[in-house]
This record gives sequence, structure tokens and C-alpha cells, in this order.
Amino acid sequence: MAFLIVLAALAFLMFVAYRGHSVILFAPVAALGAVLLTDPSLVPPMFTGLFMDKMVSFLKLYFPVFLLGAVFGKLIELSGFSRAIVAATIRVVGAKRAILSIVLVCALLTYGGVSLFVAVFAVYPFAAELFRQSDIPKRLIPGTIALGAFTFTMDALPGTPQIQNIIPTTFFGTTAWAAPVLGSLGGVFILVVGLLYLESRRRKAAATGEGYGDAATLVNEPVRFEGDRLASAWIALLPLILVGVSNRLFTAWIPDFYGKSTSFDPAVIGDAAPVVQETAKVAGVWAVEGALLIGIASVLVLAWKPVTSRFVEGSKAAIGGALLASMNTASEYGFGAVIAALPGFLVVSNALSSIPNPLLNTAVTVTSLAGITGSASGGMGIALAAMAQQFMAQAQAAGIPMDVLHRVAAMASGGMDTLPHNGAVITVLAVTGLTHRQAYRDIFAVTLIKTAAVLVVIALYYLTGLV
Repeated sequence: MAFLIVLAALAFLMFVAYRGHSVILFAPVAALGAVLLTDPSLVPPMFTGLFMDKMVSFLKLYFPVFLLGAVFGKLIELSGFSRAIVAATIRVVGAKRAILSIVLVCALLTYGGVSLFVAVFAVYPFAAELFRQSDIPKRLIPGTIALGAFTFTMDALPGTPQIQNIIPTTFFGTTAWAAPVLGSLGGVFILVVGLLYLESRRRKAAATGEGYGDAATLVNEPVRFEGDRLASAWIALLPLILVGVSNRLFTAWIPDFYGKSTSFDPAVIGDAAPVVQETAKVAGVWAVEGALLIGIASVLVLAWKPVTSRFVEGSKAAIGGALLASMNTASEYGFGAVIAALPGFLVVSNALSSIPNPLLNTAVTVTSLAGITGSASGGMGIALAAMAQQFMAQAQAAGIPMDVLHRVAAMASGGMDTLPHNGAVITVLAVTGLTHRQAYRDIFAVTLIKTAAVLVVIALYYLTGLV
């Protein structure tokens, strides 16, 4: 019964998310409904002490990233830089390769260390302009962004700085470059099959005469650039380059500057306890925030006139989008925390641990928990915290290197975490102004390809012994 309650809560949240209802409202309803059916007396303490605590902790850490990312994307849009880059892209690769272009832009940003949430805000203006000029349906934009930002650069390619590739290092004693051959081959599989799928969808839409969409009914459309002359494509690319380079530099510089921790006294008068901040927990976030501030400043310097003339209304729209996206994701984070604390979740964990093959056990466990919690990093963190020692013992008994275990766990985290209630899915749909009914099918298809890639990597290891 405890297991069925967990499944019912998950199914309910997936259903309401797909139907277009607000996850901010229904994530606590689903979570607390499961608590009510498990132990009614725990509803208030679970809500205040766990759901709200996790929700607020997520916002505390990541809301500035959402906000700065949204403002940066809006300035890229208002400056006309998105249109300039799109025009240059069409000249170089052709209008028919718009999907490939957006996938590569997303991949460069995320592999360079930019958060996938920031990449959504930054890339959407480019994608909307390029898809409009190429007359490709707007509903394909979320799937395209998902392929470029949520898949192979998130956890497959060796060295990616995304958190999904970093978490296994603390459990398995590996590095971000673990299993470089397997990771690269898995990444190529995802990229090639994903592009083939999206191109088939584009061709099918073109055959039926479906274009970008009716401007009167589309939502959250980027503002058209109204200047007389577009900037050089190299000038337009400069803010994106600065964000990627600055993020990498700050990531290396911040720990050296602050050490393991830093502290300060919050008041001159009184006996307030000093505030201590552990650098390792926030260095990555600080690096992204600093990089985005540099990106915003560069756009203002390079395109002061067109940006400032519409900054008031543009910034309001960006802030609204950041609030919606961050609150959606934070609600999902709170939901996952509550579900993970229920007895039914333990039933799931114990059942998954009985899979005999160590790599399949790791993959199925991580991707299942990521799907249930709606978070790749959250599901993997829960799985490895509870079962890392078991995974390692099984792998060592079978002679499997920890690098392979790392890569399988990382790639599996990005599989079923993109179910309809996932925070990244809801964010990309909110930013693009599309619904689950319009665009989720393609995100789900990309997810299936991502999940299949884990099995491909496992098969390659057993067939070839490559690491």
C-alpha cells in the first residue's frame, strides 16, 4: 500500500502537469496527499519542515541564477544579437539545419559550464528567431533545446562540469573525465539519433504545410528587433563567449580566493553569531552568477541604445519568467524530498537493489529514482547516498572499473528524470510559452534516446572492454 501511495502521487502530479495545471499549486497537493494517506498526523510537519524547507533552500541557492539567466536572455533578444547570430547561422549552415544549429549552441553553453536552466533562457531567443525564419514549427523548440542541453553535454561527455557528472565523483573516487571513450560514444549516439528524430519531425511538418505558427496565438514570443542595422555576428557572440570563459575562470578562482570557507559578523552591535559559508557548496553557483553579470554588462556596453529604450518592459517580462521557472522547479524539489521520505519510497529502493547485474542495477536504480523525484541530480544523490557502497561492492566483485560505474550512473540520471513533472521540462515549456500537449512528445522521445544510450554504453563495455 505504501508503494501504491507513492506511485499514485507521482501519477497524479504527472497528469496535472501534462494537463497544463500549475505545478506550484499541485506539487504540494500531490506530496501532502501521499503523506495524508500514509500518516495524517505528519501532514503539517512534513509541509513546514520538509517541503517548504527544501523548496526555500532551492530558491535560496538558485533563484539568482534563474533571474540573471532570464535577464541575460532578454538583453540578447532586445539588443538584436539573437537575430544577428541567426542570420549568420543561416548563411553558414543553411536554413534547413536550424535544429542542428540550436543543438550545437546549447551544447557549447552547457559543456562550457553554463547551467542548463540558464541555457534555456539564453538560447530561446536564438531558437525562436531561427525557427521563425526557417518556418519550422515552434513546438519543436523544446525538444531541440532538450537534446542540446539536457542530454549528452549534461552527463555523457567526459569532463562536463554539470552537477550530474560531478556527484558520482564524491561517491566513487573518480574524476569528471571518467570513462572518456564510453562517455564519448554514448554522447555521439544520443546526438546522432536525436538529430535524426527531430529532423524527421521537421520533414513531416513541412510535408503537411505546417509552419512556425500563428503569431496571434503564440505565447512568450521574443520581441522583434527594431533597429536599423544588425550587429556583427562576432560582436553578437561575444557575450555568450564571455559567459562561458568567465564561468570557467571563476570556477577555478573562487575556491583559491576564499579557501574552504569564509565568515563574517552580520551585525556591528550585539552578539550575533558569525555567518560561515562553505565555499565548496556555493562556488559553482557564484561562478555562474558572476559570469552572467559579466555577460549582462557586455550586452549593455555593446548595445546600449536598443537595450535601454525597452529595458523597463523587457526586464519585467524576464523577472516574471524567472519567478515562474524557479518556483516551478523549487516546488518539484520539495515534492521529491517528501516522496523520498515516505515508506513507499523505501519499498522502491529495496526492490531495485535486487537487480543482480551491477551496471544494470545502478542504471535502473538511478533513473527510476530520478523519475520519481523529478530531478536528475536529486534522484542520483538519493540513490548513491543509499546504495553507493552496494554498487561499488558488486562492481569490484565483477571486475568493473569505478570509472565505468561513474559514467553509467551519471548518464542514467538524465533518463527518466524528464517525465512531465520534471523541473527542467516545466521550465523550458514556461520559457517558450508552450504546453505539454504541444511539445512534450518530442522531449519524451529525446528522453527515450537518452535512456537507450545508457544500455548502449553498458553493452559496449561488456562487448569491447572499452573505458
